[in-house]
Amino acid sequence: MNSKELLETVVKAADSKRAEDTVALDVQKISILADYFVITQATSDRQVKAIAEAIDEEVSAQGGTVRDIEGKNEANWVLLDLGDVIVHVFKEETRKFYNLEKFWADADRVDISAWLK
Repeated sequence: MNSKELLETVVKAADSKRAEDTVALDVQKISILADYFVITQATSDRQVKAIAEAIDEEVSAQGGTVRDIEGKNEANWVLLDLGDVIVHVFKEETRKFYNLEKFWADADRVDISAWLK
């Protein structure tokens, strides 16, 4: 699975658990960490965990590799390292506090509207 297919899988899995305000950033030109960052949010700890689990399960089912998951127990900010795609699942207030979109403001946004229901 290439990085764009992985990105689509992540966005669709998050959307299936009602992730809110999902943003995908193309960081290929500004970072060696990954090709894409996905930032999304939920209103509760339970939903943050559900989104992270759905992404983990769907990526694995599609033959992708989940390298690491951080923060799942706390469920304020779960980070999934999928290699070419890094996913940040936040509780709404935690996302506002860290404001990663501002930090990565030089990255181009990816149009993911076709993958959202």
